[in-house]
Amino acid sequence: MVYKFPDENGKFGEFGGKFAPETLIPALEELEDTYIRCREDPEFIRKLNSYLKDYAGRPTPLYFSRNLSEYYGFKVYLKREDLLHGGAHKLNNTLGQALLAKKMGKKRLIAETAAGQHGLAVATVGALLDLKTDIFMGKKDISRQRLNALKIKLLGAEIIPVDSGSGVLKDAVNEALREWVASVRTTHYLIGSTVGPHPFPMIVRDFQSVIGREIKKQIMEKENRLPDVIVACGSGGSNALGAFFPFIEEDVELIFVEGGGEGVDGKKHSAVFEEGREGVLHGAYTYILQDENGQILRTYSRSAGLNYPARGPEISYLVSTGRVKTSYSTDKEVLEAFRFVSRKEGIIPAFETSHALAYLNKMKGNYDRDDIVVVNFSGRGDKDMETAVKLLEMKI
Repeated sequence: MVYKFPDENGKFGEFGGKFAPETLIPALEELEDTYIRCREDPEFIRKLNSYLKDYAGRPTPLYFSRNLSEYYGFKVYLKREDLLHGGAHKLNNTLGQALLAKKMGKKRLIAETAAGQHGLAVATVGALLDLKTDIFMGKKDISRQRLNALKIKLLGAEIIPVDSGSGVLKDAVNEALREWVASVRTTHYLIGSTVGPHPFPMIVRDFQSVIGREIKKQIMEKENRLPDVIVACGSGGSNALGAFFPFIEEDVELIFVEGGGEGVDGKKHSAVFEEGREGVLHGAYTYILQDENGQILRTYSRSAGLNYPARGPEISYLVSTGRVKTSYSTDKEVLEAFRFVSRKEGIIPAFETSHALAYLNKMKGNYDRDDIVVVNFSGRGDKDMETAVKLLEMKI
């Protein structure tokens, strides 16, 4: 297939677009113009690559997991984004967008966060590039992601608690968008996933696709061929598209694993591709978890970072065309994968990453010993330890 998305209107097929208040249109156009110029600018590219290499720690390893490979019966490689500075893939995008903000003369960054990894990455680049930084975070997420909240404050950023709605990611996005409308001339809203109005889904995908470019190069060096499957967790889709994008035109199976949750009524409540339908949320036409009246449903997930009621427009397009396959992992499966991989490989995964790792159980017996499966190991589990210890009743 020849893949050339988004189109000139910021659409991925029928998905995407620019559903934004009039006051934000000039800022979105300025961002798009600046990005298009900078992605062809050798000096901008050199500066970004320098930060990615010398500050963030790229390239991250592609690790052959012998223990998991032996257990599952096929070759398992882990793309170790957990080893990136800050402990997750988020820094790839925040470095790029912060440099764009400097180009546009912005003095302040705002961002939303849930698991805290994006907020931490924005606070990191704010400190690095001397930009005032404010992070909107739901009160529920501040409580369950206490370690990252403390790190964000230590880096000099201010956390603005959000107690509207359910006090989770959707509500933090709402408040950040309201603030951006009020301060758009001096402030850049650094969106952390492939969501929102155009050009954000394109920009975040492009900055994160360094992951997939490295996978392609590293697996050719190790196996002299491309992988059979790439598995990634996701909500908006930043780490998944980062791994998938360089392989969209290749003969590689791409699997997107979303949160399944465990609602009290037995429903999944966060598997948007299982239960959602199309609509507009936060500036884009996409798949959304909503009721028959179009009201956004509350989501339930052990993972704060996957507790979002929509999927990004590009991942929605790829799923609708069949190019990307979807699955989900329940909270119980995630917790089991968290413990299993920690003890099997000596690597503690984030709850988000544990969704992708849990999917390996569904692959067992369906692939041959020489088949190659790459899991995008999107983040480390430090932030989830307190919750995990309580749930597992481990004696540490």
